[in-house]
Amino acid sequence: MDLSYLQAVVIGFLQGVTELFPVSSLGHSVLVPAWLGGSWEQLVVAQSNPESPYLAFIVALHVATACALLVLFWRDWVGIVRGLVSSVRSRSVTTTYERMAWLIVLSTIPAGITGLLLEHTLRTVFAKPLAAAVFLTVNGLILLGGEWLRRRAPRHRDVAETPDLATAGPVDVAIAGQVSPRDAGVIGVLQTAALLPGISRSGITMVGGLLRGLTHEEALRFSFLLATPIILAAGVYKVPDLVGPLGDGIRGQALAGAAAAFVAALVAARFLERWFRTRTLLPFALYCLVAGAVSIVHFS
Repeated sequence: MDLSYLQAVVIGFLQGVTELFPVSSLGHSVLVPAWLGGSWEQLVVAQSNPESPYLAFIVALHVATACALLVLFWRDWVGIVRGLVSSVRSRSVTTTYERMAWLIVLSTIPAGITGLLLEHTLRTVFAKPLAAAVFLTVNGLILLGGEWLRRRAPRHRDVAETPDLATAGPVDVAIAGQVSPRDAGVIGVLQTAALLPGISRSGITMVGGLLRGLTHEEALRFSFLLATPIILAAGVYKVPDLVGPLGDGIRGQALAGAAAAFVAALVAARFLERWFRTRTLLPFALYCLVAGAVSIVHFS
């Protein structure tokens, strides 16, 4: 399989943006090459082949996206890691970051286990343009339903009602005070749907957060924090593919694509933070519905 530097940069940029936007990076990695056709369309076929060098290339993009999130939210992660260590040592959960650490652990376990067991199977079966188009349309309905159902969500707790303001920011305090361990487990189960091309991990976790009473800004932050270990673990797990024989001939392209994904993820995250301070998921829902429906017609 030939992968040009232009293709590497374009796909890297696409990965960095769509991994964080609630529109599914996996779905777009199937649909965009299929729409472009020609040599791009070969990349769709490559995704369903576990021995393809293209999957090794994708590893680099995922790691770069996770690194961008770590750079942006490093203060949160320092607090979360310290909170997890202190919680294990004391066998208690008392501070905001201790609670946040365990919420992330509980949300990560279901998606992590399911990913290890079923990722290759689901990618092989559903990494096809028509399937991705159908799931992208479903993703739009999920986002639309989330906005409608959030009116019935539990009352949002004011930051002032929650202790530990001195050691954590107001958004983190609000998340830790609003989301229960049971909620985190449910959101973790919902994340497993993102293994299907077209279903967005960030979108479905944001909807889960909204349904528990989080604001859009808080749901976005929680989504980013939940995504980081999942994306990073998936990438690190497959790093041997990139340094092994499957990486031969594409390591330069992988570096170029990773750089594009890193920059795109930084820009996308900052944009989304500003967007969700005052806006909703509705434009993303409409985009998924329209793009999905048009793609269904085209690829049927």
